[in-house]
Amino acid sequence: MPFLGQDWRSPGQSWVKTEDGWKRFLDQHSNYVSDINSTLHYFNVENNKENLYNNLNYDISAKKRKKDLLNNNTKTQYFYQEKWIYVHKGSTKERHGYCTLGEAFNRLDFSTAILDSRKFNYVVRLLELIAKSQLTSLSGIAQKNYMNILEKVVQKVLKDQQSIRLIKELLQTLYSSLCTLVQGLGKSVLVGNINFWVPRMETILDWQQQLHNIQITRPAVKGTTLTDLPLCLQMNIIQRLTDGRDIVCLGQVSLDLQVLSEDRLLWKKLCHYHFTERQIRKRLIISDNGTLDWKKMYFKLVRCYPRREQYGDTLQFCQHCHILSWKGTEHPCTANNPESCLVSLSPQDFINLFRF
Repeated sequence: MPFLGQDWRSPGQSWVKTEDGWKRFLDQHSNYVSDINSTLHYFNVENNKENLYNNLNYDISAKKRKKDLLNNNTKTQYFYQEKWIYVHKGSTKERHGYCTLGEAFNRLDFSTAILDSRKFNYVVRLLELIAKSQLTSLSGIAQKNYMNILEKVVQKVLKDQQSIRLIKELLQTLYSSLCTLVQGLGKSVLVGNINFWVPRMETILDWQQQLHNIQITRPAVKGTTLTDLPLCLQMNIIQRLTDGRDIVCLGQVSLDLQVLSEDRLLWKKLCHYHFTERQIRKRLIISDNGTLDWKKMYFKLVRCYPRREQYGDTLQFCQHCHILSWKGTEHPCTANNPESCLVSLSPQDFINLFRF
């Protein structure tokens, strides 16, 4: 049976019994002194031990300052990159404490997830929601991981030249939230003082400038383009776009695409995809010819209601064993039918999971 008490003869120290009572045996100190003596002999300074002791103390202090500097400037991520984590919301005999949003953000492998095109939009949306309202609930390490992952996202977009508007909106949301939080000087709303967050805000502005100056390059490989396809195939492809702004931008490429982008049936399907019948009936807009203007209705509905979110791959939560993992990841579940216990989580559901 292990000894759990805090005795004055604690493990890690050697004690000997003498006539005056128990005394600590300084075995470690003797080893330390022998190491010092060997160092003295190596440098041939046996006659100047005091200076060497001072030098050793100076080296220890220098190493400590160097370690502190690396901890402040390092971009290494302090998470475990686990495939699944157990979400516990209370203390039990087996587990003490509870799992927080910052802990889940550190331990789940979000850094690798952004490299997967099926998970990229999911992670970006999660970063945006955290920037809006959850920055103050993250620990210092979680906030550092947040900035490191965000940097990887920006670098990926600059390299691939995709999802530029999505990342611009994310950076603008984060910068606006930080401006609001740092205005209250002296308040403990963020981990670290104002001098620690100002360089991060400057970095965000620099990222915004880089995204603003990006130039889309046309691929060198020549082949069939969108306009070379039949009109029915072009319309079929346009109908796969879920953002009305993408359809408007696509219509600015050529006159033929502009005609397709103004199709009433296209905007009607888009409205019914994102919004309910009740929401649509509340925002009806009649055009001059007496018909419904579905394009104007869409942009009006977007300002009033949230759009439908759909992702290729999401996080999933097991209701039986309370394990959180990426979709398709096996976890040790004791249920007879583990697949029936899994629930896909949206980014907002992920955040709500840690609200106690």
